[in-house]
Amino acid sequence: MAPPFVFPSSLRDLERNADGDDEGEPSLRPEAPIAVTALRAADLEEFVKGTSFDLSDKELFCIEEQDVFNSVYSLVRDFTCLPPALKFNLVEALRSNLSVLLPNIDSLSRASTLSPSDGIPITDRIASHRNALKIYSFFLLSIVHTQESSADSGTGAKVTTHGRKKNPVYAWNWEAQRGRIMNLVANSLEVDLTLLFGPGGADERYLSFVSKCTFVLFENQNVLKDEETRNGLCRIIGAIATKHQRISQTSASVLHLIHKYDFTVAYLAEAAAAAEKKFGDGSLAISLIREIGRTDPKDYVRDGAGADNVGRFLVELADRLPKLMSTNLGVLIPHFGGESYKIRNSLVGVLGKLAAKAFKDVDGNNSAHSIRLRSKQAMLEILIERCRDVSAYTRSRVLQVWAELCEENAISIGLWNEVASVASGRLEDKSAIVRKSALQLLITMLQHNPFGPQLRTATFDATLEKYKEKLQGMESQSPEEDEPVNDHPLGEVTAGQDESVSDSCLPSSQDQRDQDPMIADITNLEQIRALVASLEAGLRFSTCITSLMPILIQLLASSSATDVENTILLLMRCRQFQVEGSEAALRKMLPLVFSQDKSIYEAVESAFISIYTKRIPTETAKSLINLNIDCSIGDLAAMENLVSSLVLKGEISSSTMSALWDYFCFNINGVRPVQCRGALSILCMAAKSSPSILGSHLQDIVDIGFGRWAKEEPLLARTACLALHRLSEEDKVKLLNTSTRVFAALQSLITSFSLPEKIWYGATEKAISAIYTLHPAPEIFATEIAKKSLSSVFSSLAMDGMSNGAELETQNGSFVSAVSATKLGRFLFVISHIALNHLVYIETSVKKIQKQKPKNDKSQHTNEDSEVDASKNSEAQGINAELGLGATIDIAIESLAEQAEREIVSSSCEKNLIGHCGPFLSKLCRNLTLLQKFPVLHASAKLALCILMIIDAEFCEANLQILFTVAESAPSEIVRSNCTIALGDLAVRFPNLLEPWTEHIYARLGDPSASVRKNAVLVISHLILNDMMKVKGYINEMAVRVEDEDERISSLAKLFFHELSKKGSNPIYNLLPDILSRLCNQHLKEETFRSIMQFLIGSIKKDKQMEALVDKLCNRFAGGNDVRQWEYISYCLSQLTYTEKGLKKLIDNFKMFEHALSEDSVMNHFRSVIAKCKKFAKPELKVCIEEFEEKVSKVHEEKKEQEATARNAEAHKQRMGSLDRILVTKEVGQNDGKSAEEEASGEFIDPSVDSNAEDQETGEASGAVDPSVDDSNAEDKETGETSEVADPSVDDRNAEDQETEEASEVTGPSVDDRNAEDEETEEATEAADPSADDGNAEDKENMREHSENISSGKSQTSSTCTELEDGSAEVQSARKPRRGSSRSTLKKMSQPVLEGSADSAAPVVRRSTRSSRRL
Repeated sequence: MAPPFVFPSSLRDLERNADGDDEGEPSLRPEAPIAVTALRAADLEEFVKGTSFDLSDKELFCIEEQDVFNSVYSLVRDFTCLPPALKFNLVEALRSNLSVLLPNIDSLSRASTLSPSDGIPITDRIASHRNALKIYSFFLLSIVHTQESSADSGTGAKVTTHGRKKNPVYAWNWEAQRGRIMNLVANSLEVDLTLLFGPGGADERYLSFVSKCTFVLFENQNVLKDEETRNGLCRIIGAIATKHQRISQTSASVLHLIHKYDFTVAYLAEAAAAAEKKFGDGSLAISLIREIGRTDPKDYVRDGAGADNVGRFLVELADRLPKLMSTNLGVLIPHFGGESYKIRNSLVGVLGKLAAKAFKDVDGNNSAHSIRLRSKQAMLEILIERCRDVSAYTRSRVLQVWAELCEENAISIGLWNEVASVASGRLEDKSAIVRKSALQLLITMLQHNPFGPQLRTATFDATLEKYKEKLQGMESQSPEEDEPVNDHPLGEVTAGQDESVSDSCLPSSQDQRDQDPMIADITNLEQIRALVASLEAGLRFSTCITSLMPILIQLLASSSATDVENTILLLMRCRQFQVEGSEAALRKMLPLVFSQDKSIYEAVESAFISIYTKRIPTETAKSLINLNIDCSIGDLAAMENLVSSLVLKGEISSSTMSALWDYFCFNINGVRPVQCRGALSILCMAAKSSPSILGSHLQDIVDIGFGRWAKEEPLLARTACLALHRLSEEDKVKLLNTSTRVFAALQSLITSFSLPEKIWYGATEKAISAIYTLHPAPEIFATEIAKKSLSSVFSSLAMDGMSNGAELETQNGSFVSAVSATKLGRFLFVISHIALNHLVYIETSVKKIQKQKPKNDKSQHTNEDSEVDASKNSEAQGINAELGLGATIDIAIESLAEQAEREIVSSSCEKNLIGHCGPFLSKLCRNLTLLQKFPVLHASAKLALCILMIIDAEFCEANLQILFTVAESAPSEIVRSNCTIALGDLAVRFPNLLEPWTEHIYARLGDPSASVRKNAVLVISHLILNDMMKVKGYINEMAVRVEDEDERISSLAKLFFHELSKKGSNPIYNLLPDILSRLCNQHLKEETFRSIMQFLIGSIKKDKQMEALVDKLCNRFAGGNDVRQWEYISYCLSQLTYTEKGLKKLIDNFKMFEHALSEDSVMNHFRSVIAKCKKFAKPELKVCIEEFEEKVSKVHEEKKEQEATARNAEAHKQRMGSLDRILVTKEVGQNDGKSAEEEASGEFIDPSVDSNAEDQETGEASGAVDPSVDDSNAEDKETGETSEVADPSVDDRNAEDQETEEASEVTGPSVDDRNAEDEETEEATEAADPSADDGNAEDKENMREHSENISSGKSQTSSTCTELEDGSAEVQSARKPRRGSSRSTLKKMSQPVLEGSADSAAPVVRRSTRSSRRL
């Protein structure tokens, strides 16, 4: 009997431990293996064939024989060196033996109960089978491992190719062999191995080796692509985990694969599901779910890729095993509170799978069914709650899950409206991906709604009311009277309901639909109640969708292309279900055709085709006509772009064009004139890309467009003029040859009054343009029109006075009343547009001449008779080019063109009609009083003035002032708007003339009219973005418009700054500091300012610019002391995005904003900056941030304490000032005698004045001041007692002075005890007595006398007065210093000179004199 085979950890370990296994027992090991690589090819082939013969000829257990074992081991060890044919022979021999061995194991279990027939003990047979199973499995798996390792290293491909070419019979297909081997190993694990390994289970080493090989193969993505191999691997995993009870080890290996290799997720979930289905044991799946649930949620935050893979695995497992997942969901629910949004996303997906699949069957009793319904309801409630998740990805995923549930019809009617409400709310989410998912959910809900194909709110409402009445009538009857209700008529009710309620609401109505729709079935009370409930739900859903139209219109203007595309799809779906407002909302998408985003353009074009193009050409024409009739001017421009593009692409067929001509020519019954005009308008749109369309009906355009139908539809004539303008060159010539009345019709249109006034202006503009396009000599025909128009206006007046405008001087508008303001306005309109079209005509003619010149030169070359002449001609031209003679022709052409342009408006020529109208028009426009009486004339005159100014530079310069005056002060917003638009045109044509008026152009942004502001934004945006006007210091006015009360203006301003940020290196970066300083002075609301600056700062993306802004903003703190400006600057700092360099710059500029930290609002903004920086800071940078935070907080507290101290000192100063005035008044009378006696000495001194050099230098003031009297407060200023203002810093007393001076009773002398700092801050505004001596003795004597004076009166102060030379008086008072105070602490306080004071209550006091005693 052979020794047992013990599984090594690897193949070559069999050689390393030949003495036995770990327990010291002998085991089957290779002895003297053969070096296969050293054999010759023939010998190797013979060796392999011999080994294969032994394996196939001998019994299955021959593998236990030492020589066979050695041979097989040697070949497996060097398997990669074998030729393909020999590999095939060896693998087939081993695989076939193992496949035969497995049935023997089953038969062995049956034979174990019987006596052995061959005399071999059953134990030996079992051992042999066990050894053979282990050896065959070991060698086969080793071959797989060796072959895959060599394939990964790239050594096996060449051998395989060589083998296929050499011996196609034994073609080496490794993938097929690998799949067979793995499935064979899986079969060996699935058979009953209890007899071989005992009740304890299979050999641990055997299972470990198989498991190890399996999971190694699972790490190879190429291996998993083979379905047969993948199935075998999954079976092995399931068998080892479930059948052989290796749950924990297998779960750990599976989770390792899930975390590390994303391509294994779906296959591992398939393995777990297959194990549950095959063995009826879901322990592997349960173990995996619980292991995932026990994982710390923070681990998933650190391992983002692993969290993504785990989430996918859970969703795949829930899809395959919904019931098992539903019973173990509780361990996963806590992860909803984790920080990893990927895990939350996966759990949301799991709930969606379970809600759709886990509760479909209704087997079991009522209690079990009720439990299942409650579980499903709980899951759906979690999904509703997750719609408000903090992560946009999770919110988006929840909405996607709801859409999947809609498609699965897993949402009940009771929950339908709640889901719709949630989706509607998410349309305003800040994240684009959430809005996209919400739009897609609403589209899905409309498509799968249970309420019917029509969602008109009015229909639902009417039907619901009728059925409610029906229900009330049935409920009022007794139960016995329920049956006779069948006779109650329900026809008209159900007829309306048939289109709005689906069959699911009416369960028993299908059989009777053909006879009488839903009448006989809706007779049961319960059915009526169910129907009413369904109608109410349908009405709520219809109302919810209808209420979304304003939001959807806003989303059409979104900057996100996905928002626009999905909104268009939703609106199309709403239109399909006839939701109110969807048709009007869809028209809002037409301007999006001008979007630069190709996807948006394609979405609009696709929607336009699906909505307005039909299979029948007549229906297509009718839908296009109806759209055209109701379109605005902007929509018409967008529609023109679409129609011309679709005609070019062939989407609008020629048959549709024929149908449109039928509508225009009234060939269809019931066509109205407005439809005729609409058809011609669409044909004009199509002619933009294909002008030949109009050539087939030229005469019809003239006859119908200018005939009797033009009177019924006034816009028809204007459209006909547009059609004439868009004719091709061939058609224009054809029209001139065949039709003679076209110009007469155009002249009649311009000069007659047949059209209404509002329509006449537009039609006349197009008519004049058509004349200059069609007529061979338009200037001659235009002259006739101008003369005829002039004669109709001034026929009753003399023509001589028109040029000087003398008639305008008459009072009460007599000239205008005699002429007719309407006719005059029309005349000015005609003249101005003729002039403008003539300018265009001149420029077009010049371009034609310049294009024709090279062709003429070329034709001259071809007409030369000989090569000699040609060479001479070319030589002559070369000489002319060198001399510059060729350029003179171009210069002459340009000179003639300039002269022709000047002659349009110039009045130098006597025959120039328009030139004579210029001064007249200028004079008329200056008479604002007259024009205000005639608003229509006012508008026409200003428009004509603007047009003439655009034509001629001299005329423009002469009338610029009146134009700006009108633009600012005209009462009509139409006039101001026209002037604003004209300013833009003038800035383009004459930029140098308009440059000094730039400030006034910007001023139009502040106009009270929204229309004027909008035009100003458009004009300035056009000029700046096209580099026609410099961005000067007035751009702050445009910034204010970002928060304009009109949303349209606000959007245009934001669009301007968005486009401006794309130019160069983002000019907003350079403009921002100037905008900030100017906005600070405009006194805007705080919310408005913040919104503006937040938007502007958000347009700066570069880190370097952000860092430079930190420096610029910090430097602005030092530029002013306005607290409001500090708040604004600090707010801007808080809105910046900080990098490490930016933060360091902020810290380095601390001295710049240190003084502003006393304000709480400023401090709050800096706290916001610090909190923002902490989020991205690295550990080493966080230390610096914390130090900065401490420094800022410390300075803020110190500043607050200083402010509190200053406020207390100021309050105390005011109190003491009042007290000093009272005491001075009391002691004036007591000191009169002493003052008279001291006056005789003739010397005047101030005993309290320090006689230092600084005081002497300040004696230039006209009056001396008394330091003991505090007259610097506001009360003294108001009473007029002073003529000079004292320094308010005098009374800055220290804490000791404040305590002593607050006493209510004065018991002794008191003098301000000021410190050295007060002495330093004393200003030179006080005047000292020039006669004061510097000697110490005199000072001491003065102090002694002053002390006696105070003691005698028991007063705090003493006052002296000196009479000056001019007879005025000066009051001085002194305080005695406290005990222990040095003489240097005496401070001087000022009181202004009282010259001629009218205050009789304050008598003039003489100034005390200095003693004659001197040292």
